[in-house]
Amino acid sequence: MNFKTFLTITFVLAANIVLAQKTVTPAEAALTDSICNCITHRDMSQVKTQQQAVAVFTECFGNHTALLMKVADERHVDATNASAMRQIGVDVGMNLLRTECDAYRKLSAMIAQNKVNQQSSERSDEGKLIRIDNKGFNYLVLLDDDKKEHSYLWLEQFAGSEKFVNGIGANLNKRFKITWKEIEVFLPVAKGYYATKQIIAVSPL
Repeated sequence: MNFKTFLTITFVLAANIVLAQKTVTPAEAALTDSICNCITHRDMSQVKTQQQAVAVFTECFGNHTALLMKVADERHVDATNASAMRQIGVDVGMNLLRTECDAYRKLSAMIAQNKVNQQSSERSDEGKLIRIDNKGFNYLVLLDDDKKEHSYLWLEQFAGSEKFVNGIGANLNKRFKITWKEIEVFLPVAKGYYATKQIIAVSPL
């Protein structure tokens, strides 16, 4: 089975990470623990490059195919459904961060130190706040004047974040200005990055 085809683990380099609460199924918890144990028992002194770190991630997932299939069964997911299997990978990555798996954090930091390409220039958008999506991390979603939706990653505390700690509430459909910067998030198994908009500040209009 080629894990690079459908399995993606998300790691974001940040000092303070805001993680949404979710229920972890028994098989998912077992898979998370098994991967953490696999990484923990590796000789980290021998892992010195980005490629070597990615290889450890990939191998540890590959060693636990049976547990991965159990998670898929719990979710009633077909193993050929690339999108659904990718989401399992993302969720397990979030679990590894939640459970404070030190070995996972160290490997992820090593990857990030080898290649982090962030665009630090700040930008801003305006529109109606229509929802907050929960995808492991929270995303604020604006609807602009052209009726197009735009998502912004709530990665760490930002100016105005206290308004949304308990959900969207009375802020639904109100106009806001979101100041953001583009960052690149590393996908270890895919050996690549994707760009996302990290929230810096949110202010009402």
